[in-house]
Amino acid sequence: MKYLNKKGVLFMRMIDLIQKKRDGEILSKEEIGFIVTDYTEGRIPDYQMSAFLMAVYFRGMTEDETIHLTMAMANSGEIVDLSGIDGIKVDKHSTGGVGDKTSLALGPMVAACGVPVAKMSGRGLGHTGGTIDKLESFRGFSTEMSPAQFVKNVNEIKISIIGQSKDLAPADKKIYALRDVTATVDQISLIASSIMSKKLAAGADAIVLDVKVGNGAFMEKEDDAIALAREMVEIGNGAGRNTIAIISDMNQPLGRAVGNALEVREAIETLAGEGDKELRELCLTLGSYMLLLARKADTTEEARVKLENSIRDKSALRKLAQFIEAQGGDSSPVFDTARLPSASIIQEIKSEVSGYVCGIKTSEIGLVSLALGGGRETKESVIDLSVGVVLSKKIGDWTESGETIAVMHGNDPDKVSQAARKLLDAYSFSDLPVEKPSLIKWILTKDGIHEISR
Repeated sequence: MKYLNKKGVLFMRMIDLIQKKRDGEILSKEEIGFIVTDYTEGRIPDYQMSAFLMAVYFRGMTEDETIHLTMAMANSGEIVDLSGIDGIKVDKHSTGGVGDKTSLALGPMVAACGVPVAKMSGRGLGHTGGTIDKLESFRGFSTEMSPAQFVKNVNEIKISIIGQSKDLAPADKKIYALRDVTATVDQISLIASSIMSKKLAAGADAIVLDVKVGNGAFMEKEDDAIALAREMVEIGNGAGRNTIAIISDMNQPLGRAVGNALEVREAIETLAGEGDKELRELCLTLGSYMLLLARKADTTEEARVKLENSIRDKSALRKLAQFIEAQGGDSSPVFDTARLPSASIIQEIKSEVSGYVCGIKTSEIGLVSLALGGGRETKESVIDLSVGVVLSKKIGDWTESGETIAVMHGNDPDKVSQAARKLLDAYSFSDLPVEKPSLIKWILTKDGIHEISR
């Protein structure tokens, strides 16, 4: 609702907008913009914003309202200008999961095919570090550079990763902190707008989303993952960015490795044509759509062949080394993974029963890595890049009693001992054969949703 003050200037009252949303009415672009701007700048108190968020939690938002909220948050701070980079810039975002080292392999593969990869990444708070933490497994690697150097690197070698700016979508940071303490985190429109506001502010021309589903993901139910993916695809396309989403399984860790340097090693193995088949498949699928949106291929089949060739002729592996060197890092581990940080204790964890692996508590595997020192419990925590777990058995695999199901890497005997029990408890077994879960379940584009099994 709008009012005129004594000077004849239009103004709004937050209490009226709370009531409007409480009653299920639709807010205008101007009203949503007022809420975001005035809350970010401190003119709306937390108690009123909390009431508004709870009203949204119960009443929901329309597609237009969600787009308006996303754009208001995206425009609340810096909008990254990537116009100096040649070609169509395609960003990839994952909703997160255990063992998700996709960007480490995918970026060089896509860059080797001529698509500019200009990525902003952050550090992790949780079971492992973020992409930047993992890349610091290469001694000397740094994301500290000027915007001009960032653009220069992408134009010259097609890939660069820079630290996420604190000025990127500051409204989202403030609103999310309030959602976290008011039980309003798990609302689809609020989740989607939070993710997409940062993606849109990051300046990409097109976006490929990897939405995880399962017991190791934020969305455990497939219907919820589809709803989130659909909302984000609508936001992206509504904002003029060609956006697609892939829904992938997170009922077990992605690949085999969980832990920073261990995940880097697995990504290198993938680029060398070895390593885990699931990680390779996800990279090929995501990469195919990145090439398609960047107009470097006319079909996903053609794109896939190009990506496979980048692995076969080692150009993707060389691209990773070139990228590491351009950002001050020692690239020798790319060609000799023994040079990556390594733990002093390597312990095999043996199964206590015989049977088919029928379930893995994925989040518990993440907590094992955290307990070993591989993640941050607070922002001030120091990560041990060398520790983590490498799984030998996954869902559907037969295991004999006494057979190794995982290998633990640690530096503290007490932490290793405690984490071993936690890891064993994360596995469940069946006497009957168990079907391996399909990795890629759905693909959503502006034209609809398509089921797929890979």
